[in-house]
Amino acid sequence: MKTRIVLPLALAALLSGCPDVSMKPYRQPDTPGKAAWSNQKALPVAPSEMIAPDWWKGFRDPYLDGLVERALGANFDLKILAARIRVASAEIGEARAGALPTLDAGAGASFEKSTGQKFSKQFNLGTQVNWEIDVWGRVAKGVEAQTAEFRATEADWRAGYLSLVSDVSTTYFQILQFDEQIRQQEQTLDKNRNILVTFEAMMGQGLLPQTRVLQQRAEINRQSHDLIELRRLRALAGNALATLLGIPAGEFTVPPGALQGRVQLPIVPEGLPSQLLKRRPDIVAAEYRVLVAYDLVGQAKLAQLPSVSLTGRGGSASFALGSLLKSFTFGLLPSINFPIFDPSVKARLKTSEARTGVAENEYRRVVMAAFEEVENALVNLDAHRRQRAELQQQSERLAVVSAQVQAQLKEGMVSQLEVFEAERTLLASQLALLANHQQILSDTVTLYKALGGGWPAVDVRNASTGSRP
Repeated sequence: MKTRIVLPLALAALLSGCPDVSMKPYRQPDTPGKAAWSNQKALPVAPSEMIAPDWWKGFRDPYLDGLVERALGANFDLKILAARIRVASAEIGEARAGALPTLDAGAGASFEKSTGQKFSKQFNLGTQVNWEIDVWGRVAKGVEAQTAEFRATEADWRAGYLSLVSDVSTTYFQILQFDEQIRQQEQTLDKNRNILVTFEAMMGQGLLPQTRVLQQRAEINRQSHDLIELRRLRALAGNALATLLGIPAGEFTVPPGALQGRVQLPIVPEGLPSQLLKRRPDIVAAEYRVLVAYDLVGQAKLAQLPSVSLTGRGGSASFALGSLLKSFTFGLLPSINFPIFDPSVKARLKTSEARTGVAENEYRRVVMAAFEEVENALVNLDAHRRQRAELQQQSERLAVVSAQVQAQLKEGMVSQLEVFEAERTLLASQLALLANHQQILSDTVTLYKALGGGWPAVDVRNASTGSRP
């Protein structure tokens, strides 16, 4: 009689002492607000709903389109990210398996012979089913966490996709810029060699000191050095592009081209990137990992509750193999376990809560970096466009000067040296305009990348439940 009273009282006491496992609704971590972007009135910025997924086609270069397509199919960094998605997907199934029963079966036999005794043998067959019932949803919470990690790896792939397209584009632009610089450097070198011939002739006539000839020869040495450097940089950029395309470095070469003649400056639609935090893949991935940490805290809290399990056992034993299946014994053992004192449960909860703080601050860091990238792209693009107007005027004016000096040479009003100097100055301004063109192209790529590059906005939530937790 006492036992019947004591057991229910003990059970009630244990249940009343259960810890608080309630969870606050998930909320996106707070970040510093961004009310407006600099230069937004003077500079067109692509809004989220107007950025096409294949935005790089705005440069109107079929060769670039082919490079991007080839890189997306062969780049190993992107393949690694895709493989991680498959791993995360498989881990969802592994997490779900924790709520399923397990079945073990076995068979055996024993043979004995003792001195003075008959030979004996016995056969046995047994099976056991174990099922820990997910009463409180601990396993389900783990599935939610793993599903959120799966979504994060998908966002990682999107971020890698965006970075790959950006890297291929900017590297390609650099290669074409080097091609034009090399051609113009070769022209400049030819002009200076002609100047050297003139100087040497004048020195022979006593019209020019030897020091001026030596200075010109030194200038040719410097320009030859610069030409070698440009060719080296072009080769290195080609190697980098080959690696992005999944091709061994040195086995792929971009045909020589003209950056300003081949790649057009895209028209970027006006607007404001109002959905930056929901469209940038790296921000989406960081927030999903906050959700992962949130779900793992919930799972750790639920681990403090009692666990209920069912164990079913069945088997048979016989001295003769033929009669092994004639009789069968079955038993069912339900049980409930109370984690009264398990230091690892409390430690796991504290660890999960601490990791939540890390994930939230990592999310804030990614958001702040995104703000900086957009702002830098806006500042750079605005400044380089305004510089382009100045460089165009400079180049046009120097072209007029060069033409006039050429005309004056025919009339004997100026020397050949003045013609060479005018042409050299014009080439220098054209190189500056070329570099500015490449900068604007790269700034545009960076801006598209900073704004999320065509990926749709994502509302971070537990995909397993279809709603915010």
